[in-house]
Amino acid sequence: MPKPSKKAKQAFWERGYLAHGYWVGKERLGQVKLGPKKEWDGIYRWQAGNHSGEAATLEEAKNAVEQVVLVGASQLPLFRDAETRK
Repeated sequence: MPKPSKKAKQAFWERGYLAHGYWVGKERLGQVKLGPKKEWDGIYRWQAGNHSGEAATLEEAKNAVEQVVLVGASQLPLFRDAETRK
């Protein structure tokens, strides 16, 4: 009997209250936030890992989050090697 194959988890967007989250399983990779309803200035603010920015449209903000996640959002450990050599 063949074993069931494991599917690779695929990232997806989920809409929330005044925000959209980019998820893989139960781990949030990034998000796009809107301002409060009556005070919103029309700018979408996004964040993924150590990177953040602003965009004029929701599509641009989502694309920015996806690009950061694709490239890798974590900062390189520049000083860790220097400390271990001491």
